[in-house]
Formats: sequence, structure tokens, C-alpha cells
Amino acid sequence: MNNSIALEIKNVGKTYKLQDDNSLKALDDITFNVKQGEIFGLLGPNGAGKSTLINILGGTVIKSNGLVNVWGFDLDLNPRQVRASIGIVPQEINVDPFFTPKKLLDIQAGMYGVAKKDRITDKILELTSLTDKADSYMRSLSGGMKRRLLLAKAMVHQPPILILDEPTAGVDVDLRQKLLENVKELNKQGVTIILTTHYLQEAEELCDRIAIINHGKIVALDKTENLLSEIHLKKITFKVKNFKNIGDKLDDHLKIEYLKNNQISIKYDKTINNIEDIIFKVKEKGLEIEDIMTEDADLEDVFIKLTKNL
Repeated sequence: MNNSIALEIKNVGKTYKLQDDNSLKALDDITFNVKQGEIFGLLGPNGAGKSTLINILGGTVIKSNGLVNVWGFDLDLNPRQVRASIGIVPQEINVDPFFTPKKLLDIQAGMYGVAKKDRITDKILELTSLTDKADSYMRSLSGGMKRRLLLAKAMVHQPPILILDEPTAGVDVDLRQKLLENVKELNKQGVTIILTTHYLQEAEELCDRIAIINHGKIVALDKTENLLSEIHLKKITFKVKNFKNIGDKLDDHLKIEYLKNNQISIKYDKTINNIEDIIFKVKEKGLEIEDIMTEDADLEDVFIKLTKNL
């Protein structure tokens, strides 16, 4: 395994046996690498296979076939070393209400065999902005603090790889930003991060590369910028003086969306239409244009294109 590769997944499959000799293929010949020091996005709709893959890495699900190599350790031959090399931040908040954050982190470190002299509990509490709550009981912590505590728990054995499973699910905007800053800071310190998220803007902002998984298969794997460049969609928004309904579409390819503040928005394919053509058609409908704004496709457009009808 190349020294610059933190995680190697090769031809990994998982098939669950069901009743009546039926089976469910949750993962189908998955292959990808995660490079040392990168933030890697693992995206896909619900039921795509993301959780199965994470559970295989965490040791709670046994793969049916394939190779998993983490930091040079084969999962089949060195399962303990693999688990020691990975910290998993689960989506569900599961913290014991009878312990303080500091006590909980010390217990977690002990479970990983970290000697007392080697523990960095205070540093982790500081990094996750929990120092002032170090000795508070769980019932006094907000949901956001508990989510940061999950991140702290995953860091006690200083794993070189962190897997964050929907780390900002259900949190407010301010906390999401704080958590993302934590992620960026950890990555700056050399931690390799694998991120699953439903917030595609989050993946677009953070991830160096992205794998999109659907029905147990990888349907796209590339640098984030390359995935975006493959999509030819653009959006143009017009602010008009005489705002009125001009129908659902300008032509077969140009669907109209009506917005607030006298604005209409039109998505178009750069290979089919150009801006000048669209402007002409809008004016032809009798609308007087005050302002024009254009946007390129975002990761949501990529995601929809790759996962629909598959």
C-alpha cells in the first residue's frame, strides 16, 4: 500500500441473507482510496450503502468480500490496529448522562489503552470548545455541545483518520459553522477526514475529492471541481420591471421558476442555449429586464444527475 494512501477499499461487497433464501446486496464491488491528509466526501441517498461501509470500517459489520487496508493494516489480519487508526463520529448522539465530558473522555481513552500520561483530554476539550463544560453533567449540555463531544470522543486515541457521519445533521447554522471550523482545523493538523453529509454545500466547501455511492455502487469519484465542471447546467436570474406570468417555460429546454422581488429564474444547458438567446426570448415575452445574475451548477445538480433513475 502506498505511503500516501490512508485508506484503501478494494472490491468490497456486503450481502445480507434474508428469509426464503433471498439476499440484499448492500455494497457491490466498491473500490476507492483516500489519500493521507485529504478531506474525502462520501455522498449518496439514504440506503445507498454509506452506513454499511462505515460499519465495516468500525468493526460492527463483517464484509462479504474484498480488501480493506487502513494505514497499512489489513482489516482481516490486523483488526485491532485498524480500529486504533480510525475514529468514528456517529450520527446519533449517544453519550452517557452520568458522566462529565472530562470523565467520559478519560474512560474512552482507557478503553483504547491510552496510558494516563499520554492522554490529551484537556487539549481535545479546548479544540472542541468544551473546556468550560469539562466538569458539567450531560443534562446541562445543549444538543450542539453533545455533538461536539462525539467529535471529542473519537479523538481520544489520536487516530490519523476521522470518519464524520452526518456531523452537522439537525444543528443550527452557527453550530454548523463551528463544527466545520473544527473539521478544517483538525485537517490542518494532518488528520485525514472522511465526511458523509446530506448538506451538499458543505461537501462542496470542504471536500478535496468526492465519491458518490448509489445502490451499493460508486457512480462517481473525482475531485470536487471536476465533478462540478462535468455538469453543463447554469442558472440565470432576471429582475424585471413589469413582473408577470409568462408561462411555465420559454421553450422545451428552458423551464421558468418565479421568485420573490420581481425575479424569474431559468436553468439552462450551456451546450444547448446561450445567454444572449435566453435574454432575447425573455424580452420577446414583453418583460423589461432591470438586472441579470448567473450561477454555475452546484454539487446538488451533480448529485441529482448521478443518482436519479439508477
